[in-house]
Amino acid sequence: MANDQFGFETLALHAGAAPDSATGARQVPIYQNTSYVFNSADHAAALFNLQELGFIYSRLTNPTVSVLEERMAALEGGVGGTATASGHAAQMLALLPLMGPGDHIVASSKLYGGSINQMGHTYKKFDWQVDFVDPSDPENFRCALTPRTKAIFVECLANPGGVVVDLEKVAAIAHEAEIPLIVDNTLASPYLCRPKEFGADIVVHSTTKFLAGQGQALGGVIVDCDSFDFHKPEKFPSLATPAPEYHGLTFTESFGNLAYTFYGHAIGLRDIGPAQQPMNAFLTILGIETLPLRMERHVENALKVAEFLEGHPAVDTVNYAGLPSSPYHGLAQKYLPKGAGSVFTVALKGGYDVGKKVVESVELFSHLANIGDAKSLLLHPASTTHNQLTDDQKAAAGAGPEVLRLSIGLETVSDLIRDLDRALAIASK
Repeated sequence: MANDQFGFETLALHAGAAPDSATGARQVPIYQNTSYVFNSADHAAALFNLQELGFIYSRLTNPTVSVLEERMAALEGGVGGTATASGHAAQMLALLPLMGPGDHIVASSKLYGGSINQMGHTYKKFDWQVDFVDPSDPENFRCALTPRTKAIFVECLANPGGVVVDLEKVAAIAHEAEIPLIVDNTLASPYLCRPKEFGADIVVHSTTKFLAGQGQALGGVIVDCDSFDFHKPEKFPSLATPAPEYHGLTFTESFGNLAYTFYGHAIGLRDIGPAQQPMNAFLTILGIETLPLRMERHVENALKVAEFLEGHPAVDTVNYAGLPSSPYHGLAQKYLPKGAGSVFTVALKGGYDVGKKVVESVELFSHLANIGDAKSLLLHPASTTHNQLTDDQKAAAGAGPEVLRLSIGLETVSDLIRDLDRALAIASK
């Protein structure tokens, strides 16, 4: 039966997997191996020439990792997936089939600090140019387009500032320019938002976060939503002109709507090499099985904590799109009807010093650089994840010196509120 005949919860448990044909094992086996025996010399040649599907080497494909890729494609409504070693690797490989030296992307300025660093500095080593624009006005993306622009990149729900991007309007601008919209859906997860339904063409995730869900497995994934025609030789020559790496094969002609995904494996993983490890894929698959239940509790707890903090005398503002006071509340109701995620920021009245004191005073919250864990987490972005940015970049990303980022977990919510109340009292003295 086709994936579109099943509900989200069913796909989270079953998509891409079946009982093991050799043993009957119901859980996905961990194929912790590097390589696979060929049936014959001709079989080996056919695999290496992309004439036949199969497993060659686990940097390219692995049976455990393949289940994760198929499951994520099903959950995002896509046609194919490419799993990577991290979310940053997913961002890099998402752009690789599209970009050449001198090419350009337009990115939201409301991004995770590491993404701003990656795009603003490291991409320059490939001669990839990036302009960052304020996503609060979608027309800013149009104004930044150039003849060399190959994609628009946004976070659906921005990390850490609680910003919700108007995906439909940005998608319309991208498609008018005949380029894909790439959406990082890490903070929302496909349970809260499916960007494809609002015009996204490519979706990326750090699977490390809500998908794995327990802070135990690094990873990333790219999903092709099967909504963009990459057969544009002048604009996307890597996909739509003969590839010298494979004796003149043209990906769009040979693989149709799977061209982008095949390129991610056959070129991206082969030559850059950020393959996801089978054990991490296995742990992430387990996490996805409970994703719907966890996300319900995450957003329920987050709203209660945000409401408490909004009324706290030590807190200046709470940036959570689930609150009616948020300027993004209307967009959240449209794009995130099940809840505005569980990662948000607060601005403290005491500024930088009080923020540092709070993270040193909590007992139940963990002070560390991750989000999306079952356990509640707390961070001061200006001194950690966004530390390499300029003051203007920190402010633009919603990570000023007075800001704390909270990732609300699955604990008893009254315990979380009590822990924060006590830490704020200590820090405000």
